Amino acid sequence: QLQLVESGGGLVQPGGSLRLSCAASGSTAFTMWTMGWYRQVAGKQRDLVATITSGGNTNYADSVKGRFTISRDNVQKMVYLQMNSLKPEDTAVYYCNGRMAGIQRWGQGTQITVSS
Repeated sequence: QLQLVESGGGLVQPGGSLRLSCAASGSTAFTMWTMGWYRQVAGKQRDLVATITSGGNTNYADSVKGRFTISRDNVQKMVYLQMNSLKPEDTAVYYCNGRMAGIQRWGQGTQITVSS
């Protein structure tokens, strides 16, 4: 089964940039998984940020289009989220997600705080 571990969170000033990384392990079929990033603010639902299919097709939430870029390295089994022009409203716990054939896997999450 797929295991996911996020890294790269932290505190950043408004307008700054961060790159999140998600390391995948435990599956020999990583290329078959649709990977994504979600975020959650305490007390609210977990929302989609971006997804990327095995073929490299991407999808973004309207709120991050033009600022965030999702990518994947199928050889290294990594997924990345490059976040630019960060805003205070991007503050949340960010989760890496893998989805295939009705199965979902989640990482433990990493906190992003955008504040001056």
